[in-house]
Amino acid sequence: MNKQVSAEIDQDPSIRCYTVARDGSGDFDTIQAAIDAMPDHATDKQEIRIKPGVYYEKLDIEKPKIHLVGEGAEQTVITYDDYALKKFPNGELYHTFHSYTAFIGADDFTAERLSFVNSAGPGKVAGQALAVYVDGDRAAFRGCRFIGHQDTIFTGPLPEQPMDRSFFGGPRDGAERRKLRQYYEDCYIEGDVDFIFGSATAVFQGCEIFAKKRVSDDVATEGEVNGWITAASTPEDVPYGYVFMDCDLTSNAPAQSVYLGRPWRNHAKVCFLNCWMGAHVKQEGWHNWNKAEAEATVVYAEYNSAGPGTGHASGRVPWAKLLTEQEAAEYTRSRVLSGEDGWKPFKETE
Repeated sequence: MNKQVSAEIDQDPSIRCYTVARDGSGDFDTIQAAIDAMPDHATDKQEIRIKPGVYYEKLDIEKPKIHLVGEGAEQTVITYDDYALKKFPNGELYHTFHSYTAFIGADDFTAERLSFVNSAGPGKVAGQALAVYVDGDRAAFRGCRFIGHQDTIFTGPLPEQPMDRSFFGGPRDGAERRKLRQYYEDCYIEGDVDFIFGSATAVFQGCEIFAKKRVSDDVATEGEVNGWITAASTPEDVPYGYVFMDCDLTSNAPAQSVYLGRPWRNHAKVCFLNCWMGAHVKQEGWHNWNKAEAEATVVYAEYNSAGPGTGHASGRVPWAKLLTEQEAAEYTRSRVLSGEDGWKPFKETE
């Protein structure tokens, strides 16, 4: 611990700064041990610096103000391999929401220059397998990688009710549903089926969104679907869901095989602004998840898309929207994320 940080901690015992290193040269050799050592109700940032290495850990973060800092997303990797089809000792399935590598359940969490990986494998083998389950307000990620297959990033909270059974399972089943905000800047996000999903309002700024190849052939047969990027469950009374700004949509999947999204719940809201879209994006763009009624309630929008996957004005489904310049101006980061507390997790003035 450097002298300046040590002096700050001496002045204010509520501030902590720990180092984690697998080789034993830090304060702790696991990330969870450093988290457990932090105060339960901090009012100032609690920083954990993580040395390069692969940390095979399932993290549970339910303390506020935790700030994880790696030394590069490719060098500092947090990975685990739980999955929905795995069984507890009593025979019950994990289902989706026990499968996370990292559960982030407190407010004001920040991560920089880290990878969050679920290594369980593709959905046909593992089912859903979350890299992160983010259920805190004002969560920010910068320069991070998120790698999985099906359901890589879950942006909480859970919807009000499950659609196919009586319970969701997982750490927040039955908890109060709050309106949560998240920010992803210069991140890399990889998956195949519904790999960004949930109810939060989230901005993805300058990210690479990589749709991983799932079908076996290099050319998708007619009607074959490699995946869906988003599956939003935006609450009806929330004005913004997912907003992608200046992102690159890349893939190794066949052309015309990936949808921009489908509605996990009928008021899903997703917008792509000034994004480049590869040839993998299907011309129609969006799928209704066999919920014809959702076509009247979703808000699926684009503005100034570029690249071979744009579909142009006539290519998208008729219930999607191409924004005018004036409408697109309503989607600033400040407007989307500020809320009542004026949260501003980015430096640029808007």
